Amino acid sequence: MSWLLDGEPAVQRAVRTRLLGEPMDSPQCRVLSSRLMTEGTIPAILNSQDPDGHWGGRDRFYTAKYSGTVWNLIILAELGADGRDDRVRRAVAAILNDGQHRASGGFSTTRAKREDGGLASMVIPCLTGNMVFALIRLGYGDDPRVQQAVDWITTYQRFDDAEGTAPTGWPYDRLEMCWGRHTCSMGIVKALKGLAELGFGHSAAVDRILGEGAEWLLKHHVHKRSHDLSRDSKPGWRRFGFPRMYQTDVLEILLLLTRLGFSDPRMDDAFELLESRRDKSGRWILQESFNPKFSAPIEVVGEPSRWVTISALEVLARQSALAVAP
Repeated sequence: MSWLLDGEPAVQRAVRTRLLGEPMDSPQCRVLSSRLMTEGTIPAILNSQDPDGHWGGRDRFYTAKYSGTVWNLIILAELGADGRDDRVRRAVAAILNDGQHRASGGFSTTRAKREDGGLASMVIPCLTGNMVFALIRLGYGDDPRVQQAVDWITTYQRFDDAEGTAPTGWPYDRLEMCWGRHTCSMGIVKALKGLAELGFGHSAAVDRILGEGAEWLLKHHVHKRSHDLSRDSKPGWRRFGFPRMYQTDVLEILLLLTRLGFSDPRMDDAFELLESRRDKSGRWILQESFNPKFSAPIEVVGEPSRWVTISALEVLARQSALAVAP
């Protein structure tokens, strides 16, 4: 704990709120909320922003991996940036203006050149889920455009498992890798991540997707192939990283499931994997990262990670609490 509390202000606040149970408005957390906007990774990212609110140019908000606008918004949300900051406001306005498909509310990887907003044919589920997560986390959940993106997920998100005939029509026909007969796992995880910011009880539609998404992940025992549970869905899911961008891993999925209140024997293998990655000092290593493609580096691959360790400890604490809950 002393090592975790020796991190940058964003880390310290995460430790206090996520592990020690301090309210966000405690005296210590209020001080840290101010400091994290002037010290550490968050100001390094914000200070590299273009005047128009984007990073990497208006047309490369997605394709500038992983330093473009959408990626920086995800990171800022993960680190707990203040959404009221003018630079964050500009970034939010930029992605809503250039990345969101006006008619449907989904987020596109490409800006429409002949009209405002994102190109309809390039609206994808993982990006939409990530943007819902980031925008809600940054304080824009009441914006009608964010609500429209939530509606996109509840309308179009699927949980196909290579069985039966997949639906046709927009948006399913354009990108086989996102839909197909087996819906993209990352799209499902990111949809769940976005809606988890609202939680159960927000609406019947959100509750349905959260329930179906969680059951889909549980059917896969978090990281296995549902039709052959002896095999991993993707070997890379066993390697823990932060932040995960459009990819995912066992830790991120366990964090989502436990935050949503799920405790299920089908999660046991994933918990065993998580425990096995704890080193002798009680810390977890950063095994994967997109450094140096980020606008500002976040920790070092191969070394103990405060962010991964915080998430791992939160997951294990929630697992214990759920196990004894009536």
